[in-house]
Amino acid sequence: MTKRLDGRVALVIGAARGIGEAIAARFHEEGAKVVIADTEVEAGEATAKRLNGRFIATNISREDEANRAVQAALDFGGLDILVQNAGIYPWTLIENTSPEEWDSVLGVNLRGTFLAAKAALPHMRAKKSGRMIFTSSITGPRVTSPGHGHYSASKAGINGFIKSAALEFAGYGITVNGIEPGNILTEGMKMHRSADFIRTMEEAVPMGRLGTPRDIANAALFLASDDAAYITGTTIIVDGGQTLPEGKDFKITP
Repeated sequence: MTKRLDGRVALVIGAARGIGEAIAARFHEEGAKVVIADTEVEAGEATAKRLNGRFIATNISREDEANRAVQAALDFGGLDILVQNAGIYPWTLIENTSPEEWDSVLGVNLRGTFLAAKAALPHMRAKKSGRMIFTSSITGPRVTSPGHGHYSASKAGINGFIKSAALEFAGYGITVNGIEPGNILTEGMKMHRSADFIRTMEEAVPMGRLGTPRDIANAALFLASDDAAYITGTTIIVDGGQTLPEGKDFKITP
């Protein structure tokens, strides 16, 4: 490994499992100290222990808990990199979505993004440097599907927030960027989706496979590194080309 993040401290929110866990592990490989913030205590503590990091139980939709997560990173040595990856995605058609469920999804996904950035800002501003990275999605900004009205709205909102925050924070030496994952083969997908569903999704991807959490982690590593020092206010789509075809007939046989 190149140790691109040697000596830096990263707070990764939503990192007990899946994509967040992969991001934290990738950062650790490159020399960063990691603080894991999540609602899943047992899994989060296990991840933090494996990565020689720290864990703090966090519901990122609550301002006091966002502030405590940032303080945990400061107590662990500082705060150089913020990743807000926590997100929820219940499947409910718009006509059946209650205002409470709507608020719950936007509370974690979009409000959580705002609260994480707001909590981290004073500390990054004080030292005139920092990286903020937010997990968005192709669902909302690029495509969508039935049952994901609230999720799509939250992720499209994250992309808008990234642009505004990048503009406001640029003078403080802070970059703000995001990642738009396509369909990623996480533990959760394996547990809650059938083999037929997964195969159907693979057929929709020009590269012929679903993404892995490490695919997303590699993009996060780039945005957190010095290689991305002049990049702010944008997102990286990591979807194997899923959003490229105009229709179903896109495969070319070599």
